[in-house]
Amino acid sequence: MNQEKLMKRRMIRALILAGITFIALLVFIALYIDETRRVQETYRRQYHTCLTKVTEDIDSYLNNDGDLDFRYTRIVSDMSCADSFAFLIDGPEEHKRVVTEVLTCVMKFPEQMRQKLPELKAAIEDMLAEYDKGYDEAAKIVASIDKKGH
Repeated sequence: MNQEKLMKRRMIRALILAGITFIALLVFIALYIDETRRVQETYRRQYHTCLTKVTEDIDSYLNNDGDLDFRYTRIVSDMSCADSFAFLIDGPEEHKRVVTEVLTCVMKFPEQMRQKLPELKAAIEDMLAEYDKGYDEAAKIVASIDKKGH
C-alpha cells in the first residue's frame, strides 16, 4: 500500500512539474514572438527613415543646394542604409532585390542615375507609402540603365 501512495505522489508531482514546465515554455514563446515583433517594427521604422532621407537628399540635389558631389554621396549613403535595413525586415524578397539593384545603380552609374533622380524620388515615395508600384517603378529605372556604359 505504501508503495502505491508513493508512486501516486511521484506521478502527481511529475504531472504538476510537466504542467509548470509547459506553461513556462508558452510564456517564453510568447515573449520571443513579442520581442521579434518589436525588433521588426524597429527595423521597419529605420528602413522608412532611410528612404525618407534619400528623398530629402534627392530634393537637395535637384535644388542645387551646395556641392552636388557631396549631395550625391549622401544619396548613396542613405540608399546603402535603406538596403541594409531592407534585408533585416520580413518582406518580399523581390522588394529587397529591387532596393539592392537601385543601390548598385546609384553607386556604379552616377552619371546615368543623376538624370533619373526625379523618377527615383517618385518611386521611393511610393515605396514609403507601401505601394508595390514603387518597387515596380524602381525596377523599371534599374532596367533602363545601360550597365555596360558609364
